[in-house]
Amino acid sequence: MAQGFQRHKRVAGQIKREIAELIRDSGVDSGPNAPLTMLTVTDCEVSRDLAHARIFYSVLNADEQPIAEQWLNEAAGFLRGELGHRMRLRIVPQLSFIFDNSIEQGMQMDALIRAVRDKDGDAEHAGTDENGADRDESEEDDRR
Repeated sequence: MAQGFQRHKRVAGQIKREIAELIRDSGVDSGPNAPLTMLTVTDCEVSRDLAHARIFYSVLNADEQPIAEQWLNEAAGFLRGELGHRMRLRIVPQLSFIFDNSIEQGMQMDALIRAVRDKDGDAEHAGTDENGADRDESEEDDRR
């Protein structure tokens, strides 16, 4: 097997770019009458035989996820046809769309970390260090 960047990974990157551009050009996530505020293609995985592509997407507003899923599933045939016109592939992969909630999970983790830091900051301002010892005593020990 060849070392380096494999063909199915290069095709996945190109499909990700093309699908993102097709969604942008369709106006489904822009304009005053758009059903979605923002739909983003986050990743694409293509099988080694290039027969199937799993496209991961995210939406800005989590409440719009069912609308995005319905729109993408209805537009899958159109998007596949457009991929066939734009890309030079003998076989255009079947497209399946999967909601990617990693951005939402990341924001939740960030909020938890921020809450812990704020709690630690409040403890320091109360005159104790992270071990609960009085800061004045620990500073004197450091000077000796």
